[in-house]
Amino acid sequence: MENSTTNDAQRTTIQTGDRIKLNVGGKLFETTVSTLRSGGPDSLLSALSNRSTNNPVFIDRDPEIFSALLSLLRSNRLPSTSKTRFTNQELIDEALYYGIESNLRSSLATCHLNGIDASLFTTIRPSSDGVVTDFNAVDSDGSVWVAHGGQVSVYDWSLAHSETVRTHLDYISEIKKVGPELCGVGSEFESGLHFYNLANGRRVGSVEWTDPSDPRIYKAKVNAIVDSPGSCFASFECQHRENVVLCIDKSTLRAVHELGRQSGNSAKSTVVGKLTFLSEINVVAGVSVTAGAFGYSGYVRLWDPRSGHVVWEANEPGSGRSSRFGDSFADVDFDLEDMTMFKICSKSGDLAVADVRKLSDDPWVYLEEKNPCMRHGGGGSSSLNIHCYRKQVFVGRGGELEVWSRMAEKESGDVEERERVLHEGLYRRNYMDKVEDKERGIIKKIEGAGDRLFVTREDVEGIEVWQSSQFSGAVLNL
Repeated sequence: MENSTTNDAQRTTIQTGDRIKLNVGGKLFETTVSTLRSGGPDSLLSALSNRSTNNPVFIDRDPEIFSALLSLLRSNRLPSTSKTRFTNQELIDEALYYGIESNLRSSLATCHLNGIDASLFTTIRPSSDGVVTDFNAVDSDGSVWVAHGGQVSVYDWSLAHSETVRTHLDYISEIKKVGPELCGVGSEFESGLHFYNLANGRRVGSVEWTDPSDPRIYKAKVNAIVDSPGSCFASFECQHRENVVLCIDKSTLRAVHELGRQSGNSAKSTVVGKLTFLSEINVVAGVSVTAGAFGYSGYVRLWDPRSGHVVWEANEPGSGRSSRFGDSFADVDFDLEDMTMFKICSKSGDLAVADVRKLSDDPWVYLEEKNPCMRHGGGGSSSLNIHCYRKQVFVGRGGELEVWSRMAEKESGDVEERERVLHEGLYRRNYMDKVEDKERGIIKKIEGAGDRLFVTREDVEGIEVWQSSQFSGAVLNL
């Protein structure tokens, strides 16, 4: 009891400005108690700061990396030389040992993604089967789940490789994270949606679309997957083109009901190729696009997942009353923050926006090109795709990458704000890439997560990672 009282008294005499010595890997460091405690009360360094001994505390770790982490605690930033001397994984491993990973993560975090000043930062290249067949960038934690061949690899927020699992499939064409360690995968060559636990590498469930009353419904392949809080949804297509969207309970990994079962015998009933869950209005959105000898055709359809009923749809080519009759969309995506929907036209290459909360028969507002210096002179491309992220619209035209950025407008008390916001001059267009960038190949897919943009190109190995510079202050003003 007496020794305990003495130790408590010694601790109370330790002041935050007191100096403390550490011997890390044979190298002596001297700092203050307050610096060590800045790593948080649960960190190893904070615990060491409570020791009252005058002798240096020995820590058997790398002294060079510790020096960088000590600078981080002193100034909330890493020395500029540390990024060339050490890999992110080396820094993370040491930060985990000392219990200061949150400090390091804040320092390594990228600045807000601004498409007008973003540039190619690095390329993620899986060690085997380097051509990425699909990927899912997860905005909640900044990780990227990559399908390459029949394998699934995960890269964490720092882009460090964390795990790889070999599935039973030879080729994965669709992947989606649906749980902390759970992903759903499908193949255009094999039937079923399959769930893998990446913590142990095991397949924990599979869903097949079957119907005992209809012998045509068998060996259905997955075309798209989307996650939601309690369920995930996947579109299936059989060999005879019958298709459906299945709602799957994530707790049981079983299909609970169908959405939009179709025959597949016309452009208005082809399989859904892209799924989006609009959590704000609890709606599942499906997009289908078909390219043929006479151009593009397809539909956008919104379902109520509880009843399975269609709450809104648009088919293109539409009626002759449409202002853009014959200029069908090549791709559609949704801005989940602003609750807007964007499409890119197949012939003109124009971009249009619609308010998801106020959809009508022809809800589109076509954005005007205001930049006379753009290299693109109008018209479509053999490959067009779009992705909405952080109130920006990223567009791939062949091998070119561009961004449509929302203009900053003055505050207004106008009660008709939604009508005021969606006007033809609301967005401005800029190229993100250089001339040599587009030579790398046709853009296949774009996704944003963790203030980074991830891009894959057809038959090109790896995933491009784009991010903004920390030293840029570019802002769009009206």
